[in-house]
Amino acid sequence: MMTVATPFSAAEPPFFNAGFSRYIGIDYSGAATAGSRLPGLQVFEQSPAEGLPRPVAAPEGRHWSRASIAAWLAGLLEAREPFIAGLDHGFSFPLSWFGAHQLPDWPAFLVDFTTHWPCHLPEISVEALRPAAYPAQPRPPGASHELRLTEAWTAGAKSVFLFDVQGSVAKSTFAGLPWLQYLRQRGGDFLHIWPFDGWQPAPGKAVLVEAYPSLYRRRYPAPSGLGPDARDAWATARWLADMDQRGLLPRYFHPPLTSPEAAQARMEGWILGVG
Repeated sequence: MMTVATPFSAAEPPFFNAGFSRYIGIDYSGAATAGSRLPGLQVFEQSPAEGLPRPVAAPEGRHWSRASIAAWLAGLLEAREPFIAGLDHGFSFPLSWFGAHQLPDWPAFLVDFTTHWPCHLPEISVEALRPAAYPAQPRPPGASHELRLTEAWTAGAKSVFLFDVQGSVAKSTFAGLPWLQYLRQRGGDFLHIWPFDGWQPAPGKAVLVEAYPSLYRRRYPAPSGLGPDARDAWATARWLADMDQRGLLPRYFHPPLTSPEAAQARMEGWILGVG
């Protein structure tokens, strides 16, 4: 039987460098509506005093909903907790989207997208707003083969416009983007959404990053009994804590991009750990 070893000895307590109070991994789902409680939504967190992540219980029920996850994160923001959370959905779209809809920057993109895809509202699903169900949709998804620069730099990341295939993040992305707008409004200048608010978060802030669990899950043997979604959330939280303990988060906050590539990524977003 495989045992999961803690990376820290009892005589050598963990030392975390960035001052985060929580390292949070969220495995996302774009199914059903914002208030639907879904087994595919999993939340794990690790504190500086803990050696491994633990599950965070959903409020008032067995499973989380997208709305309850957003409310929980908003509560941490209101409490001024300097957490870092990795969510496994796209935080933006390819650069061509910005040109096609005359959007000057990412904040404008978020407002425009939330206006046309208000998937955060009760009883509105991603499926109800896709062109097949809503032919008048003024912001239909782009080409399913189109990649952001960060996706092109990975071996297996799929387009945020590629729906209805195994491993797709399109539905999660379309469902999750309006909640980024919500958290941005709730968090104000205490919240840093990386890299749109800058490549280096200021100390003491809460940080949201785009995660890709496939980059992290093989590094750490997860506890037995976790399903695939829970394993991905566990691995995301574990990787964030481990990289901070090693002092490597600053390196990942600054991927090796040229100036034009960095400008593109400030619009399209970047997956933490790519590069």
